[in-house]
Formats: sequence, structure tokens, C-alpha cells
Amino acid sequence: MDSHIADEKLKQLHVEDSTVTANDRKAADFDIDPVAEKKLLRKIDLRLVPVLWFLYMLAFLDRTNIGNAKIQGMTEDLHMTGDDYNIALFSFFITYILFEVPSNIIIKRVRPSLYLSGIMVCWGIATIGQGLVTNVGGLIGLRLVIGFFEAGFFPGCLYLLAMYYKRYELQWRFNLFFSGAILAGSFSGLLAYGIANMDGVRGYGGWSWIFIIEGMLTVVCALGSWWIIPDWPETATFLTDEERTLLIARLSADVGDAKLNRLDKAATKRIFSDWKIWCSIIMYGGVVCTGYSTSFFVPTIIKELGYTAKAAQVRSIPIFLVATIVTFGVAWLSDRLRHRYAFCMIGICIATIGYVVLLCQESVSIQGRYGAIFLIVTGGYTCQPVAIAWVQNNMAGHYKRSISSAMMIGFGNIGGIIASNIFITSQAPRYPVGYGTALGLLWLCALACTVFVLGVRRENKKRDRGERDHLLEGPDSDNLGDANPRFRFTY
Repeated sequence: MDSHIADEKLKQLHVEDSTVTANDRKAADFDIDPVAEKKLLRKIDLRLVPVLWFLYMLAFLDRTNIGNAKIQGMTEDLHMTGDDYNIALFSFFITYILFEVPSNIIIKRVRPSLYLSGIMVCWGIATIGQGLVTNVGGLIGLRLVIGFFEAGFFPGCLYLLAMYYKRYELQWRFNLFFSGAILAGSFSGLLAYGIANMDGVRGYGGWSWIFIIEGMLTVVCALGSWWIIPDWPETATFLTDEERTLLIARLSADVGDAKLNRLDKAATKRIFSDWKIWCSIIMYGGVVCTGYSTSFFVPTIIKELGYTAKAAQVRSIPIFLVATIVTFGVAWLSDRLRHRYAFCMIGICIATIGYVVLLCQESVSIQGRYGAIFLIVTGGYTCQPVAIAWVQNNMAGHYKRSISSAMMIGFGNIGGIIASNIFITSQAPRYPVGYGTALGLLWLCALACTVFVLGVRRENKKRDRGERDHLLEGPDSDNLGDANPRFRFTY
């Protein structure tokens, strides 16, 4: 390949701070071998996705196991009254929301293996502490600590995944990763069922042991993950030099020269003024309310159908298993059909049916109400991961992906604060405010998804007509990210 063509291809590569490395130059002159590419993908899949999936399951377990502890005697032992439980829930989100964006800026400059395992150890210790508290104040304080350290984990993992896969390869891998959160619901119910038998051991209630054992599991696994979590593609030790060059070349071919690797004043303004990010916050905030509502309150809702605490723990397991299976199917179809919007709307419609049934539950049998919970959880978890991956598909550049994922998930978790406060104890078991608010927010998500799809389609047409070509003449034309006129949005 002559030097002119190689130089042109270099413009399409990820070059940190515009510095051309030897590896970048090799990538520019690299012919992609389909067999080698398939082998590389398989290697990345086996090394990256399983470890992040398992760790995210532990993270979500530590975040939501308070719902299992509640029906196992926590509220009585800590003398919780009125809205104490709701306050303990939303206190987590205060620090979680505030530190998402700063955390994802930090991880850009730190080894993911060190950063992700380090924050896991810290929140695992705090989770253990929840099992040792003797009053509501101590529980709330530790929830704040857990929120602080967990803030960087989910967006950090999303950012790491997005840096290894092409856009229409991401949904399937992300849903595999995200299934850790869904399965945490089943795993939490199973663990809580078993741990409940430890009630009274060493003077601690069964709810205390839920926190202690699950927190210890997190700490041990986090310490071991330091040697397993891959770092950025440019420095990943599990890749050979040739594999690294191939990876960079194939990712560059996917996004072209839509790079944003300098966080200067112009880039910062471009990121924070991007309407797509603010729209994505509404999308995520609307659907995540359903996600957290089910995680925090499903054990309570099932118990209030007339089951014992242990029976409720067991009956929560199949709900999340069904949601996981459907989520896998949706991920495969979404990538294969190269489409996102319709799958978000299908999930919203499924969950809507479940909410309508529970809002009319006085005329519905217990079996019908239990079935409605399946629809809500399945519908919510159909839409949520698709929406997240869809937004990441439409962001380009290291810093743009980092900040956009943190803003979407961080600010969008205001939906988690809402979810923590809409299931009012005095309204049990009907919860009209809880179900009605969650349903309304779900359709706010639908509205935001519709705005998003119309907006990116309109922008693609403008770029096809050449209406954005003037941006290539500016001084920062090599740092435009997805604002680059040659970049095309997906929907």
C-alpha cells in the first residue's frame, strides 16, 4: 500500500491526542482477514463479557438486596416507620448521580482493571456494614457510601464494552452483560431464601446475613478481578500486537474519522450542548423507574399477594429468569435487523399491559396479578438495555462516549429516586401512585425515544445533502466526534 493511502487511513484511526503511534501506522496498512477477525471477536467475547457480566450481577445484587432484607425482618429490627425505607432507598441515588460523570472522566485516564476492581472492594465493605447497623441512620449513611463507589461501575463497563465492538455488534454483547442485573433479581431471591435460615446465628437476623454474605462475596470477587478485567484496547495485555492492530482497524472502519479524543473547550461545549445526550437522559430516566421499582418492591408485592416471606423470595426467581430469556432474544434480533427504536416501543407496550392489570387489580385474581409482574419486568428489561446501546451507537470518540454514558445513566437515575418514593406504605397492596407514576414515566421514555429516532433520521438526511460539510473546514475538524458530517446515526 502506498504512503498516500496509508496516511488517509490513518485519519480514521483512534489516535490519542493526535499522536500517531507505531501501532496506528500498522493499522492503517492492515488488510482485514475475515477469519482472523472472527477469531479475534471470539477471544474478546470470552475475555471481556463474562467477567463484566458476573461483576455487574454482584453490583446490582448489592444495590437491590435491600428489597429482600426488608421482608426478612430489617424494618422491624431497625424500628423503621413511615417513609424510612423509602429514604434509605433514594439516599443511594444522591451520591450515585453526583459522581457518575466525574468517575467516567477518571476511568478514561486510569486502567479499568484497577479502577473497577478497586471501587468494588469499597462498596462491598460498605454492603457488609449494612448488615451490622443498629439504626436507620447507619443504614442511610452506608447507602450513600455504596452509591458513591457504585457510581463509576455501570457507565465504566458500558464505556469499556463500547470501545471493543462495532456498533451493530454491541447490542448482543451489552444485553449479555446487562442480564447480570436481571439475573441478580433471581439470584437475590434464591440467596435470600437460603440465608433466611441463618436467622439468629451469632445474634444477627436473617436480613443482616443477606448483607454480610453478599458483601463478602463482592469483596472476594473484586480482589480476584484485578487480574482478569481487560484494559483499553490500546493496552490490553490479552491481545497480541497483530490482534490489537486488527481491532483498531476494524473499529476505525466502523466509525470513520468521527474522533473526539481531546477534551478542549470546543469539544466540551459540543458534548454538553448535544441534544441527543439530554434526550437520552429522559429515555433512561423513564424506563429505569420501572427497573428499580421491580428490583426494590417485587418481593414486597408478591408477599402482599398472601405469601410468606420465604415463598415470596422463591416466587421472584422465575420472573427475572423469563425477563432474561426475552432480553437475549431481543438483543439478537436488534443486532440482526440493525434496528433499535421498535424494540424499545415493544418493551414499553408489554410493560404497559402489566401496569394496567395491577391498576385494576381489585377485579383481577391473584394469579393474574402475579402474571402482570412478569409483563412489567420483562417489558422494562426489554426496553432498557436497547435504549442504552442505541445511544452509545450514536456517540463517537473516547470522551464523547465516556461522558454521554455517565450523563445518561447518572442523571437518568433520577428515575431511581422516583421509584424509591412512589410505593407508599399506606397504599399497600394497591399502590395506585406507584403503578400510575411508573406507567407515566414509561411513556415519557416512549416520547423521548420517538424524538430521538426522528431527530437522528433528520440529521442523517441533512448530512446526505451536504448541509454539515462546512464543519470539516474548521480548526477542530479532526476532533468532531459524531458531529463529523461523514458519521451516520443508527436507529
